Amino acid sequence: MPEPTFLREPILDWYAENARDLPWRRPDATPWGVLVSEIMLQQTPVSRVLPVWTEWMARWPTPAALAAEPPGEAVRRWGRLGYPRRALNLHACARTITAEHGGEVPSDHATLLSLPGVGEYTAAAVASFAFGGRHAVLDTNVRRVLARAVRGEQYPPRSTTAAERALAEALLPEVGAPTWSVAVMELGALVCTARAPRCAACPVAHLCRWRLSGSPEGPPRKGQAYAGTDRQCRGRLLAVLRQAHGPVPKQALDVVWDDAVQRERALDALVADGLAEPLPDGTYRLPV
Repeated sequence: MPEPTFLREPILDWYAENARDLPWRRPDATPWGVLVSEIMLQQTPVSRVLPVWTEWMARWPTPAALAAEPPGEAVRRWGRLGYPRRALNLHACARTITAEHGGEVPSDHATLLSLPGVGEYTAAAVASFAFGGRHAVLDTNVRRVLARAVRGEQYPPRSTTAAERALAEALLPEVGAPTWSVAVMELGALVCTARAPRCAACPVAHLCRWRLSGSPEGPPRKGQAYAGTDRQCRGRLLAVLRQAHGPVPKQALDVVWDDAVQRERALDALVADGLAEPLPDGTYRLPV
């Protein structure tokens, strides 16, 4: 395994020259802004998140501001980011932070983990990027960089392993751990990409075990289908509810998807997930 210092210097130097100017990375970013960004960025590219994050922070600059709104407004403003349960999780986080933490995002990793919808990655990212904590931040990009550069594998395991976490923690510098974490993350997002890595632009290409071993291909990975799926159907139904400013008649939902069995299944799933609310008169609305 390459020594940590061999990887750190070139990656940190590269980041200093190539880091994107993202609002949640700026010195004036609040812990709440960081938390919102981390939840929005799950499985969603920066280009799609930026306009929604900007609108959210203008409308709800604090947890208390979001907590004062009904959860349906969070779903409405989530737009087309996908995985809309994240909007409900953020709303639930805002209410918990307001009620139990004086309106301030907690800095403690364990307390962050207790917030609704906050898992290990998000807790580590917020504790690190918002509060300067020393935590291993393992998103898909970081895991891919470490898999290639250190272990010589094209892709990381499908689920985070104890060995990956131990490696990431071993590579953390004693000082400046948050900058190191975001630098590796940026390298994975911009250079060491999943499908077409730009090895010629990589600052550690000369150290990368995967490249030095001839870039062997790992087991093929199946892409996630979307067209024709329940997920696409749910998205279309939810779009109708988001665009309406009151209850929606069932007929308005029926016309957006031809397969009645799939449509009803998707609508039932929205209700079960708390993203849609049926009313006694047969209409539907966003949750209040």
